[in-house]
Amino acid sequence: MKAPSLVWISVVVPIKDERDNIPLLTSQLIKFLESRQETQQATFEILFVDDGSTDGSSALLDSLAQQHEEVHVFHMEKNYGQTAAFDAGFRQVRGELVATLDGDLQYDPTDMAKLLPLVGQYDLVCGQRQKRHDNLIRRWSSRLANGVRNAVIHDGIHDTGCSLKVFRRAVVERMPLFSGMHRFFPALAQMYGFSVTEVPVQHFHRAHGRSKYGIGNRVFASLYDLFAVRWMQSRCLNYKGSKPEEKAE
Repeated sequence: MKAPSLVWISVVVPIKDERDNIPLLTSQLIKFLESRQETQQATFEILFVDDGSTDGSSALLDSLAQQHEEVHVFHMEKNYGQTAAFDAGFRQVRGELVATLDGDLQYDPTDMAKLLPLVGQYDLVCGQRQKRHDNLIRRWSSRLANGVRNAVIHDGIHDTGCSLKVFRRAVVERMPLFSGMHRFFPALAQMYGFSVTEVPVQHFHRAHGRSKYGIGNRVFASLYDLFAVRWMQSRCLNYKGSKPEEKAE
């Protein structure tokens, strides 16, 4: 049976060496999305963006894409980083809504149900991790980065590092992305007049693999990029206009 042409949601998942997490994450996502009432009227898609994996994730993703028609894979030529992976995904997906999620199983895909009811009121709904299960260094570095970010660009978001987000399509089409900009999705959306809110979500211990981010590439890189975002806010072109109605012949 041919799937409906309308895609109500696309889920973009960057993957870098997450071989042991991929099968369970895929089954969780498919089970959740198939249970949604929206899927009765339109289809969904899951796009894994393989960001230069070297642990066998690439072949596993291709196998899952063959097994499930809703699963698609895009292989980056090498490891370009998380923002590039998101950008590659945003440019290919077809959904009216675009959700993002990490591939490390530290989020429960069913928590997306907490975000989806708010997309009628907001253009971007962000998860906010509760009872974070990270080591002390990661929690400290994230708290520092979030505090400094809010002081400089005033986005009002408490946990911009939470990857569980749901965007209206217009947001991902409008946001300008450069390396490291995934940390500033809420600020970039607000910069162009989109509305943003946060919703508490669960957070879990990493069961397999290792984190790709530490204090060096989390705190210092984000602080460096922060001033670029502040400059963009001060120079952003965000205008509205209209054309006169065409005269009847």
